[in-house]
Amino acid sequence: FSLCVSVLLSTLVYCSLGQDGASLGVSPDKSQFFKYESVSLSCEVQGKSAGWRLKRNTVSGERSDCGRRWGKPQGSSCNVSLIPSHSGVYWCESGSGEHSNAVNITVHAFLSVSPDRSQFFKYESVSLSCEVQGNSAGWILKRYTVSGERSDCGGNWGKQQGSSCNVSLTPSHSGKYWCESGSGEHSNAVNITVHAGAVILESPALPVTEGDSVTLRCRYQGTPSDLTAVFYKDGSLIRAESSGEMTIPAVSKSDEGLYKCSSSKGESPESWMTVTAPSPVLSMSLPAPSPVLSMSLPRLLCSLLVGSPYLLVTIILLVKGCRSRTQGETRVPRKTHQDQLGDRVEEE
Repeated sequence: FSLCVSVLLSTLVYCSLGQDGASLGVSPDKSQFFKYESVSLSCEVQGKSAGWRLKRNTVSGERSDCGRRWGKPQGSSCNVSLIPSHSGVYWCESGSGEHSNAVNITVHAFLSVSPDRSQFFKYESVSLSCEVQGNSAGWILKRYTVSGERSDCGGNWGKQQGSSCNVSLTPSHSGKYWCESGSGEHSNAVNITVHAGAVILESPALPVTEGDSVTLRCRYQGTPSDLTAVFYKDGSLIRAESSGEMTIPAVSKSDEGLYKCSSSKGESPESWMTVTAPSPVLSMSLPAPSPVLSMSLPRLLCSLLVGSPYLLVTIILLVKGCRSRTQGETRVPRKTHQDQLGDRVEEE
């Protein structure tokens, strides 16, 4: 019976991984993302991966391959910078039609800021938009000010325009902003500082990705605006720039922190710059895991549900055959009439 179970599990694993043992790898290993986050999808195939392509079917019904208007192919992987319209089902498929497992990816609501900076002068304007997968109805732009006031756009601040909120800023508007649905779902949050002084630091309000070029600008409200500026990170001097701006050609995680600048006209507030790591490219050189031990219960159940009727019938017959064989080995045979006569002769 144990032999039959082993055969059964091997059959299910074979069905789940596909004819060539194909599996879709996702890094980072999660199914829910915010806009502009990156994901690396990789077709892991037992044997040759040539001929296998990463495909998707989005919530809008668009079915297409990586490299065609979305994603950047790199070997057997596809690197994607996500936006809400990328939400959908992803899988690997061979030229002859075999499929890997499928992964459902969702890109959640995202708060965008235009212009993309975290510091503003008094009376400057900013547009905050809730970018939501599908229908944005029911999503509201909210804020929590430094004075402890929590309120919605369109109440006593901001002008609602579709899914956006346009705000003419004053120092009392400094605080944290985010999008929220009627059911309590949240987007990312953005901190905005409105400065009443003469100098601000123009730095990204949204996260930047490692390897990107980032320019920090020390801005004076009056004229001229290109004063020599000194830049600081986490309270330590970085350098002085006569142009009033500092460029980091390829930002890294070590560049994350609190920045400020100063000039002859004054000093800016501090702002935090977030640096996110790009998704690693999944390697195909890793040894294949043991198929039975690495197979999760959900994938086994998925294999049963999507397997062919012939496979299900085969499994049922296999289990019945194993049980019949086990019962046959333990059953005591009944004596025939001739056996009973032989027993009497021996007794006499």
